Amino acid sequence: MKRQFQAASLASCLALGLSATAQAQDTTLDVVTDPSFVPFEMMDQDSGEMVGFDMDIIAEVAERAGFDYNLRTMDFNGIIPAIQTGNVDIAIAGVTITDERAEIVDFSDPYYDSGLRLLVNANDDSIQSVEDLEGKKVGTKIGSTSYDFLQENLGDSADITPYPGSSDMYMALLGGSVDAVFYDAPNVGYFSQTQGEGRTKVVGPLYEGQQYGIVLVKGSDWVEPVNEALVSMKEDGTYDEIHSKWFGSPSGE
Repeated sequence: MKRQFQAASLASCLALGLSATAQAQDTTLDVVTDPSFVPFEMMDQDSGEMVGFDMDIIAEVAERAGFDYNLRTMDFNGIIPAIQTGNVDIAIAGVTITDERAEIVDFSDPYYDSGLRLLVNANDDSIQSVEDLEGKKVGTKIGSTSYDFLQENLGDSADITPYPGSSDMYMALLGGSVDAVFYDAPNVGYFSQTQGEGRTKVVGPLYEGQQYGIVLVKGSDWVEPVNEALVSMKEDGTYDEIHSKWFGSPSGE
């Protein structure tokens, strides 16, 4: 009888353990991104799927951290509020880590170093720095740190127009509605080398060295697993492979 009881207890413990493991593996989280921040996230016109640097990062992080996910898209301006209210679990959209945002959401460890750059028309030599934007029309993105920077440094001395999507502000520049665009460096650089090639140029220094983080609900149990996944990706070279795919070597080689 004793052996039978021990065997039954062992079987019960194993069943509970397997059940807990299966439950962890079956966890599905809601992940949100901004569909217009190329090359971090963008819609592939052929497949209809979201692709980009961030999309590869979150796919790898999810596999290593042990969760499945449903991907949603929304305007960048709504992402932090969506996380703050718990409507979604995780966001990855080139979100800059700031003290203000960290008061209402949790961030992973930084996964990308960035900054802010100026983009102007190729034949415009009148703008070389943010100071040259005084009296000019400048486009940026709603809810971005670039918008905050312009407000703090220019205020009413420039005509600052926030656009809902990055493509909108670039089209405004090409169409002559604004004199310059001020936004995240990798996105500005990518546009200047693709759709804006020969028609635009990046000018001036890199402003405000920034770091992007994966955004999670305040107090989320997934912060540590996500950070562990990022560390392991960097240690085994997976991060470098993803970076090289979209931007070239992280070391600049």
